[in-house]
Amino acid sequence: MQPEPFTSTPNTPTESAFEATETSQHGLPAHKPPVSRLPASHAGTGEATASEEQRALDAAFAASLREATEQPHLRGRLSPPPGTPSPPAFNRITEYEQASTPPVRRREGPGFEVIKKPRSPDDKRSPIQELPNEVLTHALAHLSPTDLTSVASVSKRFHDLVTGPHAWRSAFAHYFPGTDSLRADILADGDDTQDVVRSERRAFTRLTALASWRSEYIMRTRLLRSLARGKPVQAIASPSSARVGQSHTATPFVLYNSALHTTINHLHATFGSGLNKRLPRFIHGADDVGTATTSDPSAVKVDHWGLSDPQFFLQFAERFVGDAQYGLGPGEVVGVPNVMDVSQPYGMVHGEGSPGGMAYYRSTEEMRGRFLLFSSAMSFPELGIPRIASINEAITSVWIAKSAAVLSLTEGLVGILAGSSLGVLTAYSLGSSGNVNNRDQRFGRGEMTARWALSPGVPIIAIAVDPEYSLKRHAQNRIWAVVLNALGEVFYLTKFPKRSHVERGTRLDDEAIERTAWLTGRSVYWNIVESSRRVARPDPYANAAVDGSYSPRSSWNGMCLSKDQIKGETHEIEDYANRKPKDFRKSCLGWDMRRRLEVDFAGDDGNNAGESVVVLECGLDEESVAAVKRYTRCRFQERSSLEATSTPPLTSASTESSSAPSLFGAAASPVTAPVPTFSLDRLDDSLSQDDFAGSITPRPMSEEWRVSVFAFGGLKNVRILATTVDNSTFATQTISEDPLLCFSGHSAASSPSLTPMSPTDAVVDPADMPGQRARLFAIGTKTGTVILWNMRASIPKDSETINTIEPVRIIYTDSPQISCLALSSLHLVHGGNDGLVQAWDPLGSNMQPIRTLNSRFSSRARRQLVQAQASAQGVGINLFAAGAICLDPDPTVLRGMVSLGVRLHYWSYSSSAADQYKSHKRRLRRSERGSNNGGERFSGATRSNLKDYIANEKLDLEREKKQRQKDAQRFAGRFGTELLDGSEEEMLAYAAMLSQETLQQETLRRSSDTSTAASTAASTDHSTWVSGTATPAGSLSPRMSTPKTDDELDADLAEAIRQSLAASPSKGGYDIPIRHVKPKGRKLSSARASPSVSPLLAGSSRASEMSDLDFALQLSLAEEQSKEGPSEAFPALSSPGSGSGRRGKGKGRMG
Repeated sequence: MQPEPFTSTPNTPTESAFEATETSQHGLPAHKPPVSRLPASHAGTGEATASEEQRALDAAFAASLREATEQPHLRGRLSPPPGTPSPPAFNRITEYEQASTPPVRRREGPGFEVIKKPRSPDDKRSPIQELPNEVLTHALAHLSPTDLTSVASVSKRFHDLVTGPHAWRSAFAHYFPGTDSLRADILADGDDTQDVVRSERRAFTRLTALASWRSEYIMRTRLLRSLARGKPVQAIASPSSARVGQSHTATPFVLYNSALHTTINHLHATFGSGLNKRLPRFIHGADDVGTATTSDPSAVKVDHWGLSDPQFFLQFAERFVGDAQYGLGPGEVVGVPNVMDVSQPYGMVHGEGSPGGMAYYRSTEEMRGRFLLFSSAMSFPELGIPRIASINEAITSVWIAKSAAVLSLTEGLVGILAGSSLGVLTAYSLGSSGNVNNRDQRFGRGEMTARWALSPGVPIIAIAVDPEYSLKRHAQNRIWAVVLNALGEVFYLTKFPKRSHVERGTRLDDEAIERTAWLTGRSVYWNIVESSRRVARPDPYANAAVDGSYSPRSSWNGMCLSKDQIKGETHEIEDYANRKPKDFRKSCLGWDMRRRLEVDFAGDDGNNAGESVVVLECGLDEESVAAVKRYTRCRFQERSSLEATSTPPLTSASTESSSAPSLFGAAASPVTAPVPTFSLDRLDDSLSQDDFAGSITPRPMSEEWRVSVFAFGGLKNVRILATTVDNSTFATQTISEDPLLCFSGHSAASSPSLTPMSPTDAVVDPADMPGQRARLFAIGTKTGTVILWNMRASIPKDSETINTIEPVRIIYTDSPQISCLALSSLHLVHGGNDGLVQAWDPLGSNMQPIRTLNSRFSSRARRQLVQAQASAQGVGINLFAAGAICLDPDPTVLRGMVSLGVRLHYWSYSSSAADQYKSHKRRLRRSERGSNNGGERFSGATRSNLKDYIANEKLDLEREKKQRQKDAQRFAGRFGTELLDGSEEEMLAYAAMLSQETLQQETLRRSSDTSTAASTAASTDHSTWVSGTATPAGSLSPRMSTPKTDDELDADLAEAIRQSLAASPSKGGYDIPIRHVKPKGRKLSSARASPSVSPLLAGSSRASEMSDLDFALQLSLAEEQSKEGPSEAFPALSSPGSGSGRRGKGKGRMG
């Protein structure tokens, strides 16, 4: 961007300054004061002289440039004339650019001037009532929730506007820009925004069950303010802890050690839900060494679980030194860093990512874990069991149950899933830890229960399972498990496996268990997303031996294949499983083992489908490019060719209104409202042709997957390091589970600020509810940028087209790299590799972070850096970086945890801190009544502690004494309480007497002033009507006798005085012109056309000016007369020669 144009005049020297345009971290221009570019030698005593010389040189050079532009023969010359002195070198380029750049004038918006309209004192109309609903709604959108509540009590019209959804939706859109935060033309200060259309559609997940725009606006703003304040939740002390003298001072966060040796990168917690809210418990693991521990933040220490486990696992880089990871390089072997997953209720599972690796499981009920059963060399082709060589198999992905949903529905079959580098998926049982009562058969802890060969030879790199799966979702045939392989293929499962009956008490060996697991896997079939199927490399000369787009996988019993077909399929699976990564890279496109997977199991299209699978290509390799692709499952009813050509409706004209309903929710007129009539096309849509033929068979449902691509908002060279998805309570509910869409009645139980809804305002469409049932997910990049999208954004119309989805918001953090992310319906928390942890608003109400949960300059973090260098494993390990973040799924509870190296940072903020105000009361010294505990300042009965405690008490007492003295002096100066020198009761009685007398005097004054103003106004209107003026006579209002405020009385008195003075002719001949002073700070443009005023009004204004002059002169003459001799205490305000007989106005009128 070029600097501002250089302008100067011949007579006035102009100082040119170089203004550097900087960009803030949020993509908006940062306004900073100009910085002086003068050298250091110009400062000091000679600064003024140097600046004057500089101004002279700049003015001369600017004049020469202007002369060159005015004269045609000098336009091509870039240098000044020979006689012009040369300017300093550091200003030549800037002055040349300023002189050669054409001036760019910023467009200014229209100017408005408030013109006071003369009103009669009898005019009781409210001008604001004459404004249309559109203008009033726009004005109400800028009010605070408290002001909106007050406005709702003014009238029925304002009540309808305020309690209606549009006013609160407009206020929400104004306070939370959402996608508008990406547009600099809207947020830039001073820009012309008249042509910019703001969108009021905001995509977010609501905070409460029965939310409305009003409750969302109030609740979200209040929670964000509470998070910004960071007040702690007050802890409830038990009587036993009070007796022993424990302190219960609440703190907003705690920091303690995890007893692990490497960086923690896995966190999980149980917070409880609904009325079962409880203190959380956490499990934290480090996949580098395969260990995990549990802790209780309220106790600020870790448990003994996991500390005595002697297992220690090596990484692939330590066992195969020199070999490339992720199947790259020569492609002879597949190896990844060790993988891990933790679950607070059920324990941890760890997988070795090197060939010959095994899966290790440790339950929360055991102090030591066990290795899970691995593949043997058995092969039964006629049963569909292929030979899997465990020596070449590595564990590339693991999953463990986080809830009892899948455990109970599968009857304990699926508690752990492990994917191998040979494309085999294995299911294990959790045993008695799953709390599953299966009377028919019981499984051992860690027993293999099912196996599938999904993509032989291609590693399975990600597994996702729905933690909220239920019988209702199972009846709707929804997806409950999704896996992803290295070629980007997505497999999903909708049915549960069934194991053949085994007699109780029968002991099975390892081979029998594995054979039973393969047979159990054949009871279900894994479907593939066709649009994600592998793509073969171009082979124009047909040199490839095999087809790169084909891959076999395990069949299921429902296919009814023969034994020969099953045997041929099994041999083909064994052939593909023996291939190396280099073979697949040669025949297929898109080999990438560093992809990430995010699944929205609660997406719903209204037809028991709508799940979204997001596959993220991180772009961490040099040859790869980052990309985010979404696959959405859609179900729809097929229509026959006869149904496609339906007859037009016979009464189509009668079903459309002559005028569209109001944009702001006004009901249509009864005259123009559409009359419900019979229409043949509606009947044709509701009934198929088979229904007319007598068949009751429903229409068949077709299923297809549609693809969308997420754009990066113009960012280049994106490398994804972290991903997260909103796992809040209402983000994981389908349409059939949503209480706002399925609730039969209306209740305010979810929020006290719920907008009242009428029975006709029931929400039947997700697009009409607050947030539109959106669900956000975010990525963190290698440059410290966070990008957010809506997972449930619009999908393409068919499977052959691909639509692009723009980001909801882009956040530019101060961290060099994003190491971890966590997202809820309220806020997003990012953790950087520098230890910086901050909370942000995804909807963009504040472009700055809401709160910094951990600073990069933390003293504790810097001390950990010294420990990392001194430890045996400290080389190359960042022990102060954020490794993992865990948030409470209830967004209205502000608590969570982040791991900083080997330390754990837990925070718990009060959700009602925005409603708490600072109190000036004296702080109590004791935590509990009847306790011997003295709080933080007094702990232990030592002499030094006693002295400090007494000194602090004295200091507080002196401070309170000084405050009481100040209050007494203030009351004495205001009310004169020291004059009587009486007791407190006498002072109160004296104050009551004074207030009563003042009230009586004020009542008398108001009644007399009101009656005088009414009579004066009536006489004035009568005289005005007789004289032939254009002002109509207004009738007195029946509410005239009601008391008025001081401002209204002052206005009435001023108007009465002006009217009385205008009616009395003045004898003085003082012809002095008077000009009203213009208000300061308002510059009226001379080019603006003045408002047209009628001659009659102009004459009356001049008459009023002269009357005011007479009034001022009369006051001065009366003052001179009072100095010369004694006169009346309150002389009349009218002139001595006036014969009108009018009396003075105000308290001093004559009797």
